[in-house]
Amino acid sequence: MKNSRPPSTFPARHPFALTRRHFFGRTARGLGALALAGLLPRPTLGGDARKSELPSGLADFAPKAKRVIYLFQSGGPSHLDLLDYKPLLNQQNGEQLPERVRGTQRLTAMSAQQSSIPLAGSAFQFKQHGPAGAWFSELLPHTAAIADQLCVVRSLYTEAINHDPAITFFQTGSQIAGRPSLGSWIHYGLGSINENLPSFVVLITPNKGDQPLYSRLWGSGFLDSRYQGVQFRSGKEPLLYLANPDGPCGSGRRALLDAMRGLNQAQFEQELDPEIESRVAQYEMAYRMQTSVPEVTNFAGEPDSVFELYGKDSRQPGTFAANCLMARRLAERGVRFIQLYHQGWDQHGDLPNAIRGQARETDQASAALVKDLQQRGLLDDTLVIWGGEFGRTCYSQGQLTKTTYGRDHHPRCFSIWLAGGGVKPGFAYGHTDAYGYNIADAEGNPLPVDKSKFTSGAVHVHDLQATILHLLGIDHEHLTFPYQGRRFRLTDVHGHVVRDLLT
Repeated sequence: MKNSRPPSTFPARHPFALTRRHFFGRTARGLGALALAGLLPRPTLGGDARKSELPSGLADFAPKAKRVIYLFQSGGPSHLDLLDYKPLLNQQNGEQLPERVRGTQRLTAMSAQQSSIPLAGSAFQFKQHGPAGAWFSELLPHTAAIADQLCVVRSLYTEAINHDPAITFFQTGSQIAGRPSLGSWIHYGLGSINENLPSFVVLITPNKGDQPLYSRLWGSGFLDSRYQGVQFRSGKEPLLYLANPDGPCGSGRRALLDAMRGLNQAQFEQELDPEIESRVAQYEMAYRMQTSVPEVTNFAGEPDSVFELYGKDSRQPGTFAANCLMARRLAERGVRFIQLYHQGWDQHGDLPNAIRGQARETDQASAALVKDLQQRGLLDDTLVIWGGEFGRTCYSQGQLTKTTYGRDHHPRCFSIWLAGGGVKPGFAYGHTDAYGYNIADAEGNPLPVDKSKFTSGAVHVHDLQATILHLLGIDHEHLTFPYQGRRFRLTDVHGHVVRDLLT
């Protein structure tokens, strides 16, 4: 049963900004609000049996998912070579893209000046798999093998056509840098379910691709700094400066933290700055992580069968496969939001060769993560997401030959898949036209899309974000934060829950 919390309500745990300016600004209406609060009934979470599992944060109803593992494929994977089969492109390979299909859409500077934009059919074979008969490329044999667990969305779209704004849009709900990230919003709204590890952990495959990733993508923006993501690194030191230097003993470290707590408390009483309390909380978390992080990053106890499931790369720290295994271990220990980044999908040229390597690095491990979660009883309440920031064009960027082609950025339609966490398994949603250029209805007729309205079959970035929050038990319109004179939220003033994706 959904409660009646108004959109302006904040998580009960979050302190208001206790500065003198805020104090005087709120005093005039504070007494009235206090009296009103005593008269109104307190909102409840409803009578669902899972109520006791919810933290004391902003939960609007019982969630279907407790945690999220987001496998972000940075660079824009080609939906036309992976998940969206378009035989017409092979039949018309080398012919010009019809003007009626492109319409007035702008192209990037990389292909706008081409005198020719020839259609490029995929170099790879496709087959149907799973109860929905979803199409999977031969590049994804392991993913195809778990088709009965996947919810494939083929009709995602965005407004951003270049990497940085497009990735920022997916991760923060805005193309402009500075907003809180998805993981930060979720931590702010729901709190943590593990006191010894961060609620939001980031893992990056190193030395991949030429598109940079910035820490602001997992930053807390204008939210309190305690909500930002914590990046784990490969190697001997997963977190920089976490280990004690030679010399200090454990009791000395504890005494130092206790002394710092006293000093910070004195400063807080003078300045009433919430960031001081956040600093203390982060010191304490770092102290606890000195024990918990070495344990979670040590794979020595994993049997050979697990490494075989994820692939040989899983034995090499920092690889995508090892990060997928790490994600499972973090999920087991109560980390709420786990973000993986794998770069290298930006294939403007030599796509057939480059995408083979990318698929080889990610296919087995992605499927293994879903299988591993399922066999451990974690998939039902873990939402797994796989996808990038946009798709690729149906025409070739640069010269098209018999053996190679490239594809430019394409925001109008692309594919992702989801698994577990309350989404329909063995399900395919949405359609694109015969060219893989526009979102279409089941008969292939292009659909008009408007981000401010919900068009059945089309999924805007904000719709995906609203659906993720819904699966976690949050109404996306309720999760807000006051900043610079207005209430901000992850989905801005848009977004609709795509209920057709839900079980």
